[in-house]
Amino acid sequence: MIDALIRAALAEDHAPEGDITSHYFITAHSQSSAAIVSRQNGKLSGAEIAQKVFLSINPQLEIKPLLHDGANLQPGSTIMRVFGDTRSLLAAERTALNFLQHLSGVATITAKFVEKIANTKAKIVDTRKTLPGWRQLQKNAVLHGGGHNHRMGLHDRILVKDNHLCAVGNDPEKLSSIIKKIRSKHPKLIIEFEADCLKDALLFCELGVDIVLLDNMSPDQLREAVTHIAGRCKTEASGGVTLENVAAIASAGVDYISVGALTHSAPALDIALDFE
Repeated sequence: MIDALIRAALAEDHAPEGDITSHYFITAHSQSSAAIVSRQNGKLSGAEIAQKVFLSINPQLEIKPLLHDGANLQPGSTIMRVFGDTRSLLAAERTALNFLQHLSGVATITAKFVEKIANTKAKIVDTRKTLPGWRQLQKNAVLHGGGHNHRMGLHDRILVKDNHLCAVGNDPEKLSSIIKKIRSKHPKLIIEFEADCLKDALLFCELGVDIVLLDNMSPDQLREAVTHIAGRCKTEASGGVTLENVAAIASAGVDYISVGALTHSAPALDIALDFE
């Protein structure tokens, strides 16, 4: 999947004509050395993908990795050096940097959230709010930033949200029957229900779900829900989570805090390729 994504990214950049600028301005046998350098503090992610991009353009390029995914970055940190055909370096430059800048941005913002709740039991988890085709890479970047992965897709966890309940109804006997069927057929699947009030949160806990997702609740509401649930299932806070309020949310005692902004709003990290 990642190889296909790289091919697609290079194809949209090169189109049929290829790098027409380098064709006219760089001689066919020119050789160069380049360094990929961070301009900001942050967390590195996408280094392995960037290497794949360069080698997809030209397998003869020589790559010297200096830092690995998950490493701390400072202004001036050299991530890798690349040696070889100048046209190939220029042909791969932007695509490689696009992967590095975005994924390092995801890892960096994740690390900031993780740091904010370091003295609590809560874990920062991601969501499915990812760029189409980039989900595996973005979720890997969350791991590189010290976060944790929620479900990968619709296939690997039961997550009953408000629209499911609106469609099926909120009858406890019916929900209990469905849960029993799931437990019988898929005993290893986590079952999670979303609740937007304390009453529903306690109902779902009584039904024997694994996790209750407490949606858009204030820290005081979260604390009350955690107190009443009393460890009978795990709790997850979601909705409106920011760097400014995540510590207060974590202090309510929840087990997980899901943050869509990790993947849908991460600012790109400033990373450049400099010819030496």
